[in-house]
Amino acid sequence: MKVILAKSAGFCYGVQRAVDLAQKTAEETGPCWMLGDLIHNRYVVEELSRRGIRKTADAGALKSGDTVVIRSHGELKDVLDDLECRGVRCVNATCPNVRRIQSLVAQAEQEGRRPVLIGEPDHPEVAGIASWCRSPLVFEGPESVRKWLDSDPKNREIPVTVAAQTTCIRELFETSWKIIKKECTNAKMFDTICNATHKRQAEAAEIAAKADVMVVVGDRKSANTKHLTEICMKRCPRVLQIESADELSPDFFHGCSVAGLTAGASTPAGIIKEVYATMSEEIKVAEGKEESFEELLNQSFKTLNTGEKVTGIVTAITPTEVQVDVGAKQAAYIKMSELTDDPSAKPEDIVKIGDEIETYIVRVNDVEGYAELSKKRLDAVKVWENIETAVEEKTVLEGVVTEENKGGIVVSVKGVRVFVPASQSGQPRGADLSEMKGQKVQLRITEVNRARRRVVGSIRSVTDEARKAAQEAVWSSIEEGKHYTGTVKSMTSYGVFVDIGGVDGMVHISELSWSRIKTPAEICKVGDTMDVYVISFDPEKRKISLGCKDHSVDPWSNFMAQYSVGDVAEVRIVKLMTFGAFAEVVPGVDGLIHISQIADRRIDKPEDVLSEGQIVEAKITAVDEEKKKISLSIRALLAPAAEEAPEEE
Repeated sequence: MKVILAKSAGFCYGVQRAVDLAQKTAEETGPCWMLGDLIHNRYVVEELSRRGIRKTADAGALKSGDTVVIRSHGELKDVLDDLECRGVRCVNATCPNVRRIQSLVAQAEQEGRRPVLIGEPDHPEVAGIASWCRSPLVFEGPESVRKWLDSDPKNREIPVTVAAQTTCIRELFETSWKIIKKECTNAKMFDTICNATHKRQAEAAEIAAKADVMVVVGDRKSANTKHLTEICMKRCPRVLQIESADELSPDFFHGCSVAGLTAGASTPAGIIKEVYATMSEEIKVAEGKEESFEELLNQSFKTLNTGEKVTGIVTAITPTEVQVDVGAKQAAYIKMSELTDDPSAKPEDIVKIGDEIETYIVRVNDVEGYAELSKKRLDAVKVWENIETAVEEKTVLEGVVTEENKGGIVVSVKGVRVFVPASQSGQPRGADLSEMKGQKVQLRITEVNRARRRVVGSIRSVTDEARKAAQEAVWSSIEEGKHYTGTVKSMTSYGVFVDIGGVDGMVHISELSWSRIKTPAEICKVGDTMDVYVISFDPEKRKISLGCKDHSVDPWSNFMAQYSVGDVAEVRIVKLMTFGAFAEVVPGVDGLIHISQIADRRIDKPEDVLSEGQIVEAKITAVDEEKKKISLSIRALLAPAAEEAPEEE
């Protein structure tokens, strides 16, 4: 039997960030608090407690001057506000993905939209997000969405903004969104499922489909672990969710040829390694292949030879060396100079006790009973092997731009200098390549000469491919009315071009705002994020017309609800004509001030008194509802007595 371990198993970015932030806070401030479990894993919470990070469920018990680390799932907004008011220092370890959703629901409510969240109502992440707005709707899946829509036909007319719990099962979210998109007349969608979660779930599904037995490791309170188990159960006949290796038994693996192993985002690497090792032993027992004492004894005396690769376990770390158990009678160690080239690095920053490490044997001294190892030399060999393989397989690699030189730039890829010609930099001809220094870039290796230590790469091939894929994705799914969050790429006098994911669409100046504007610069600038929707598109000409005005709002209805004939309004002069001036009463609705109604005296032209952009008070003297025309008068407010005099005479 073989064991397949998921590559994505273990801490995600958000969880690792929360744990690191908590430990750093304890080191800098001394004993501090965490409000509830920092992450959903009791072993990690217990370890943090031993480091001086105590847990409390009562925010009211914290005092002014205390330091509290906010858990990765986030916290209720009222609780955070109360802590801040009482002088409690809050270190916010909330996952950045969760904080983004909190901002989205708050913004949706400010825009007059109803926030909708697909997730588990009782989960702390969902409860925390919901507290950032007044009236959120939380649905567990498509069934509850359908029930809400059917409960009242008016629900379909409510403007909604839809997001998802970061650990939501993608199938549930996409099915729910399809129903909302079809039924609701004004819906926006933000795909907020964490990329790491999606990758983890997809990999778990793939392994479960191959395995006879599947083991899922994680705390039983963890939502993402529970979802992994549900996904695996649909594809594998035998699934076991555990918290630690103690729960494994040989009986669970009888009659199986392939076993799969994955873990939730809150499961530390140490527990995963322990489970993996225990699974391997339990499988041997189940297969009746438990190694004999003689075999184990022979293994312990394996021969070490200079120049060979050897894998071992880190057993001790000192300031000058790392001791490694390589399963031989000699004691093995790595000098600091053979661990890394970085003189400022510390051994404990590179490896941890219990880590498995692959090294190169530099020297064996059988007389004194020790072996010298080198990680640095093996890494160098591996890097060149990987570079050569990358050429054959056209693999995309990542590196950092370190310098600009004649004809191009140099990118450091795992310590190897890769020359990228200017034509392959992905920048326009004549661009200042020095601005790329320090940037992380993706590239393909196009040429390798190991003897001359020459490597040539191309950033352009990766960016062109990514751009083409993004464009095809947009064109394959585009439809009228579909909403996108885009970026303003360029501006003209008649509108702006917005990138909606590799494809540019045009927002005409008339679609930028209900108010009358002279230039797009009054509304936005290059680089701004803009929520847009598709008005029309032509796949053959590759043209897209976009809009960003909310057409669910009728400016004329707003005017009629606020004003009537005889009311005085504060208006903005938007255009001067020979016969008068047009003034904006409410955004999207203009009225005419005839030249005879501008002043209490005869004037030759409107610009003698008024200027565009000026704010003035005017009386509404007439409203033509059928033609949607409004007559305004400044004169009526300036000299009412003068108007009445002729009538008296």
